[in-house]
Amino acid sequence: MNETAFAEPTGKRERTKVANRQAILVAARRVFAQLGYEAATVRDIIRGTDLASGTFYNYFRSKEEVFEALADDGARRFRPILRHAREHASSFDDYLLSAFVAYFRFIVEDHQPDGLPIDQRRPHVRMDIPEMMAVYQEVRQSLEDAIAHGDAPRVDADYLACACIGIAQEVGSAMLRRSPPDIDAAANFATGLILKGLEGAPRQG
Repeated sequence: MNETAFAEPTGKRERTKVANRQAILVAARRVFAQLGYEAATVRDIIRGTDLASGTFYNYFRSKEEVFEALADDGARRFRPILRHAREHASSFDDYLLSAFVAYFRFIVEDHQPDGLPIDQRRPHVRMDIPEMMAVYQEVRQSLEDAIAHGDAPRVDADYLACACIGIAQEVGSAMLRRSPPDIDAAANFATGLILKGLEGAPRQG
């Protein structure tokens, strides 16, 4: 018997599962932008797809899980952008600025689907989801490399990575509430805050 007769349905089911999950995420991103996270419901998300209500719950249990999946997906897509900023930076200062610019540009594009207004009434992104942990590791490795090469002060790389991510998230949220969002102003502010703040940070031996 031809073995491909069994392989094809399995492949088709997997492709359908991937397509359904992606359809839910696309619809959720649009619904959150239109209605805001708090006002949006699972029913609103389902209406933005061609899927039946029961199909949604095959993939997610709540809108909170959908939001976390969107955050995880965004972090996964941002990692290569962040790595590119590190690989092409001419100095530590340049890395910080280019990384902040890249992040703020990314969230403006990601939070404004189809040119819709941005609504920032959404929960804070958790740091313990897998891709966010990977972003943290990427940032920390960049900082450790800069410290090791003498390009950055010998401060605690763990604290500094967390500070950079926290500042990026909070300044980014404030930037998105402005109309229009000013990416360069936000990036310059965040970079200046990190660099000037480093002057008072305790050094490590």
